[in-house]
Amino acid sequence: MPLLNKLATVTADGPRPTSLTRLRIVLTVFFALDGFVFAGWVVRIPAIKEQTGASASELGLALLGVSAGAVVTMMLTGRLCRRFGSHAVTVGCGVLLPLTVALPPLTHTPLALGLVLVVFGAAYGGINVAMNSAAVDLVAALRRPVMPSFHAAFSLGGMIGSGLGGLVAGHLSPTRHLLALTVIGLVVTAAAGPSLVRHPSPRPPEQIRTPQPRGLDRNVRGLVLVFGLIALCTAYGEGALADWSALHMEQDLGARPGVAAASYACFAFAMTIGRLSGTALLERLGRTRTLVFGGATGAAGMLLGSLAPWAWLALVGFAITGLGLANIFPVAVERAGALAGPTGVAAASTLGYGGMLLGPPAIGFMADWFSLPTALTSVALLAAVAATIAFATRHTATT
Repeated sequence: MPLLNKLATVTADGPRPTSLTRLRIVLTVFFALDGFVFAGWVVRIPAIKEQTGASASELGLALLGVSAGAVVTMMLTGRLCRRFGSHAVTVGCGVLLPLTVALPPLTHTPLALGLVLVVFGAAYGGINVAMNSAAVDLVAALRRPVMPSFHAAFSLGGMIGSGLGGLVAGHLSPTRHLLALTVIGLVVTAAAGPSLVRHPSPRPPEQIRTPQPRGLDRNVRGLVLVFGLIALCTAYGEGALADWSALHMEQDLGARPGVAAASYACFAFAMTIGRLSGTALLERLGRTRTLVFGGATGAAGMLLGSLAPWAWLALVGFAITGLGLANIFPVAVERAGALAGPTGVAAASTLGYGGMLLGPPAIGFMADWFSLPTALTSVALLAAVAATIAFATRHTATT
């Protein structure tokens, strides 16, 4: 306890470096937990689709429940963060997320699945806005572009979650698997939560509560929207790969369940590598070139991943996509937060995670209309759009 008290000490000029390091570690744990739990749900989607008897479009509609729950909750979470602090809200959502991930395998119809996914989506959206708000405050205090490192933890958690999911897919039912994730999630939150709640925010309270949306300059609002759209375009691909890559590998390329589960693991691993090197990349290239190069690389990789005739080549494409998209979302959210505080984080996160969660149902409809490989090429299209927006606004956005 004396050590924790020492780490939490705040000087007159702001938090001590050791205090900021402690906060960075605890926040990293929550980002990793989020990715781990979400990936565990993702790799069981094919089994739950079979259990509920859903068609591709019905599954898409059910997945829309995640979108609805998350997007509605995100703006509310921004207000809760201003009132209670992003640290406390992060811990609260850290309890709800593992509790709600156990619900989907208890359903047996597409309608029931969609309803419980609304609840799961609410917890998922809430923790993402709260964590990113806390991370933006910390980035400002550290004065280094370390935002990608937090999202690297999310990707690492996703890689571990999907990898373990692939290993247990043939041995555990979805119910037992996701219930195990509930237990793990609650244990991690119980261990890390108290430290985060006790830790003071590195940003003064008056800054946390401002600015309000109506107080933002029109140019600032426009830039926040730009970064939100960039986040949307790339997060669309992250959500699509999370929910549909395993099914694409099984259904279109004839891969075994374990290999199919590795598709998201490859993507998450590549994103982890890209984000771990993100700070150095940003310091060397600047934000605009990082966004443009990343979007172009992601587009090329996704074209390969969606249209490849062999499973191994599709895995290569998914890995290239992960490298390309790795730093785009964290940079977009961080810039929106730097421009407009928690309001900017909430706005960009709503657009970004809205894209991540609306992507899967959109893919489902397009898969019914055309085919799943064709539907997945929309990920490449939106990655290219993100690169184009970043290049077109290079003179107005901070590089």
